[in-house]
Amino acid sequence: MSGDIPRILIVRFSSIGDILLTTPLVRVLRARHPAARITYVVRTDMADTLRHNPRVTEVVAWDRSAPLSGLASRLRETDWTHRLDLHGSVRSMALRQLVGGSWTGFPKHRFRRTLIIRTGRRRGGHLGHVAERYFAAAAGLDVQPDGRGAEFFFPTQAQQQADEFLNRHGLGQARTLVAVAPGAAHATKRWPLAHWEALVRRARAASDIVVVGGPGEESLGEALVEAGGGAVANAAGQFDLSGTAALLKRARVLAGGDTGVMHLATAVGTPVVALYGPGVEEFGYFPYHARALVLQKKLECRPCTSHGGPRCPLGHHRCLVDILPEEVAQALVAAPR
Repeated sequence: MSGDIPRILIVRFSSIGDILLTTPLVRVLRARHPAARITYVVRTDMADTLRHNPRVTEVVAWDRSAPLSGLASRLRETDWTHRLDLHGSVRSMALRQLVGGSWTGFPKHRFRRTLIIRTGRRRGGHLGHVAERYFAAAAGLDVQPDGRGAEFFFPTQAQQQADEFLNRHGLGQARTLVAVAPGAAHATKRWPLAHWEALVRRARAASDIVVVGGPGEESLGEALVEAGGGAVANAAGQFDLSGTAALLKRARVLAGGDTGVMHLATAVGTPVVALYGPGVEEFGYFPYHARALVLQKKLECRPCTSHGGPRCPLGHHRCLVDILPEEVAQALVAAPR
């Protein structure tokens, strides 16, 4: 097998940010093994994250309503030289059993993560950035981090559609374009809507603003348009991932929470002002090798969770409430270029 061209199977079902943070590994694998077959298994609703990535040979999209047995049957058709589990979930472990063969994973540090939460960061240490922990799964492939961040590729058509949207709304032509992403999958990762409205009212004097986000976040964008008037356009829910990336590419900076959209901005090279609430740097999910300013508050109750939740356990949500619109506005001006 040592003389074989590598046939590398990667499994990471979700989510957008997590998948994007695997792309530094994928990039280095392709550079080190240019002829390798790199097959990436991802959930169907996340497939756009990798669909146009030239470093991936094949994206296998799995519908989570379908049984894993069908996916496993397809994957068993290839004699993989390397099988990398970059998810480390119950579902990925089940797939490993069904596919068979030797697999490698990465350190999730579940115990240390729990220790960080329960001791308020006093114990547990820094887990290391997850983008670099993923490399542990590829230990047999002679690769090391290259010091560059995540990456995302999108077609020219997506950029054309994004530019048409901006031109139609008269944005980014004579003034700086700022992108804002008010949504988040978990409530505890969302900056208060009233703060977003105040930020928009403050920023609109000097900048044009485009609101980005996925399906279901249209109403957030509408609220910000109402607050900001003609200087704000709502693109939330109107573009797929490539279109959103193209909008972010045109922005001078993005303001957003600890979300996939924030990592998407870094992946297309746009500076970010990232608002972190329950999550802390020790978990290893801060912006990776990116032009970024992270705003956070030093509170005894942080972190309360590693992934976010439906409500603040203490009921005050101070980790994000206490980050004021004035601070974010100043950070947007000071963000690295």
